[in-house]
Amino acid sequence: MPNDLDNTGLPQELEGGAFVEGEASPIERRPDRQYCVFRAGRERFCLSVLEVEEVVDWPIVTRIPLTPSFLMGIFNLRGTIVPLMDIAFTEGRRPGLLPKHVVVAVLEGDAQREDLRIGIAADEVIGTYSVNEDALLDQSPAEVPHCRGMLRHDDRLALVVDVRRLTEVFAVPVI
Repeated sequence: MPNDLDNTGLPQELEGGAFVEGEASPIERRPDRQYCVFRAGRERFCLSVLEVEEVVDWPIVTRIPLTPSFLMGIFNLRGTIVPLMDIAFTEGRRPGLLPKHVVVAVLEGDAQREDLRIGIAADEVIGTYSVNEDALLDQSPAEVPHCRGMLRHDDRLALVVDVRRLTEVFAVPVI
C-alpha cells in the first residue's frame, strides 16, 4: 500500500517540513507600525491603529452650552457618551459644512480611571498606512502641542496625534 505522505520528488531541504533557510520569515517583512491617516480642516493627522477604536459616519451631535469652541458636543456610540473634538478649530469651519466622519480614539485607563473614548472630527479618512520607524519624525510644530511627531506617507506629512496630550491641551470638565 503506497504511503500518501511520501516525500519522494521533494528537494532534500524540504523533506520533513523544513524550510529553506535563506527565505525571510513574514515577521521580518512586516513594518513596525500602522497608522490611520485622516484630514481635519486643511491638515492631515494620524493615530496609531492601536489607539483607534473605530471610524463612524457623522452622528447626531448634542451641543453643550458654554463649552470651548473645540468641543463640538457629545454623541451616543452604542450606549457610551463620547465627547467630540475638533482639532482643526483654529482654521474655522464654514457654517453649515460639517465634517463627514468621526475617528473614535481610546485612551486606556489605569487602576483609578476607566478607558476614555474621544471622538475627533475628520473631513476625510485617507486610510491606514503601514510604516517603518524611519517614516516617523520626532519633531512636530510647536503650535500643535497635542502632537508628538510627524509621519511621512505618500510624499506628504501627517501630524501624529498624542491622545493623552490631546486631553491635557484641550482640557474640559466634560472629558
